[in-house]
Amino acid sequence: MSKKSPNILCEPASRPPRMSSASLMAKDRRVDAAARQLEARGVSKSYRKGSVVVPVLQDLDVAVQEGEFLAIVGQSGSGKSTLLHLLGTLDAPDQGEIWFEGRRIDNLPRAQQEELRNRRFGMIFQFYHLLPELTTLENVLSPLMIAEGVGSYLRRRRGHRETALKLLEMVGLSHRLKHKPRELSGGEMQRAAIARSLVANPSLLLADEPTGNLDQSTGQEILALLRTLNERAKLTIVMVTHDPVLADQADRIVRLARGRIET
Repeated sequence: MSKKSPNILCEPASRPPRMSSASLMAKDRRVDAAARQLEARGVSKSYRKGSVVVPVLQDLDVAVQEGEFLAIVGQSGSGKSTLLHLLGTLDAPDQGEIWFEGRRIDNLPRAQQEELRNRRFGMIFQFYHLLPELTTLENVLSPLMIAEGVGSYLRRRRGHRETALKLLEMVGLSHRLKHKPRELSGGEMQRAAIARSLVANPSLLLADEPTGNLDQSTGQEILALLRTLNERAKLTIVMVTHDPVLADQADRIVRLARGRIET
């Protein structure tokens, strides 16, 4: 998995015309095997509540093309967040496999999965998960501090800081570098979380309800930022949302119902 990620900070690339929703749904019955960057194959997942087994995902197949913006939608309890967690190796399927860039990843040792999440995957969540004792700039840098260790990070800190500053400028937070999360609005915290998710220059961004804790206007601003990131560096984005208006702005929509993909 040594494939180099496109530079998030490069100039925007021109985008081909959008396809209609009907055309996208017809086109999406299968993603060409050669273009698949991320894939769930025959995935099932259940959880226990006492003695009761609750099935969440049932023999599910989904593939994501490199450079695609995919939205996963469904009602609460449909399994969409569970699917995202499986794709990001935050959880393991009971059955089936997860593949990334031609390699199975759900059965990798924990250390390799952690490295994958630190270096190849970016992740953003509904509740931001910023560290309250760190400034905005320090929060953005924190994945690199964790991934590299103190010695390696200190040797590279100047370059890392420049990268973080450029990302914070890109998301509109260059005036909030020294502010801590309690001093930021919800939209600003999510922008900081997006910058943090991009600091290692990932090739894939997983977003779990990234606008779910925001008002409609701020949510649209966050989605516009994600859309720009997808267009600028062809960053692959998989976004879970319950909002059909937001989902309709993605390239393609996968709808879940009762743990299966609706056809």
